[in-house]
Amino acid sequence: MPNPKRRHSAQRGAKRRTHYKAFAETWSIDSTTGESHLRHRAHWVEGKLFYKGKLVVDNSPATPTVTEGENNQ
Repeated sequence: MPNPKRRHSAQRGAKRRTHYKAFAETWSIDSTTGESHLRHRAHWVEGKLFYKGKLVVDNSPATPTVTEGENNQ
């Protein structure tokens, strides 16, 4: 592999690294659920997946419904 013949200055390395920026993630509060979540990401709340304030997937446990003919009491 080729190696530089002369040492590069610290300024050259710093110029190259100026584009590597660490930034804090942006959080928002969902208008439907009131939960905080990462921007532009879907988030789960109580077994339901929300995106942009709308319900996308509902994986919450189904509540059993009792019909009139199934009462064994």
